[in-house]
Amino acid sequence: MKETIKLGVILMIICLVSAAVLGVSNNITKDKIAEQEVAGSLESLKEIFGDGYSFKVLDEAKLTEIKDSYTFVTDVYEAYDGNTLAGYAIKHVTKGFGGDIVILTGFNIDGTIAGIDVLQHSETPGLGARAEEPEFRDQFKGLSASEEISVQGLSGATVTSNAVLSGINAVREVFNNMLK
Repeated sequence: MKETIKLGVILMIICLVSAAVLGVSNNITKDKIAEQEVAGSLESLKEIFGDGYSFKVLDEAKLTEIKDSYTFVTDVYEAYDGNTLAGYAIKHVTKGFGGDIVILTGFNIDGTIAGIDVLQHSETPGLGARAEEPEFRDQFKGLSASEEISVQGLSGATVTSNAVLSGINAVREVFNNMLK
């Protein structure tokens, strides 16, 4: 009995020390992790807004508020032209034909769509996978975020087209309600 209690206490001490070490390392590295997230999305952000812009992750409190209200949102970035806020990019997930589709949608501060980028998908090659192509993505550029978005769908990939469209209309609401 004493041996069991001794082992339990030792195991508890090991767990507490491990938890403390993980907590401290997470606290030390959280800013670096945020920078890496921006760097990972940097290519897509530059494709949407242009090379002359800089980007940073939205304030943590505001991001948490958005994620609590809109569970499909994974990240929000601010786009700056020099020191001036030029727009926002919202990374979000929508359900497609082959599974989740991860999209980055950029909004200019004037309320128009700067562009979109399909970051990840499991859609059918040659059909739904065409959502990545500029011919489809470029249809969204310049459209007003103040009204429901509608574009020409992909022939033979109705589910994918509708998924991308519904995802963009959902983040349009996030932009209008939480960021504008």
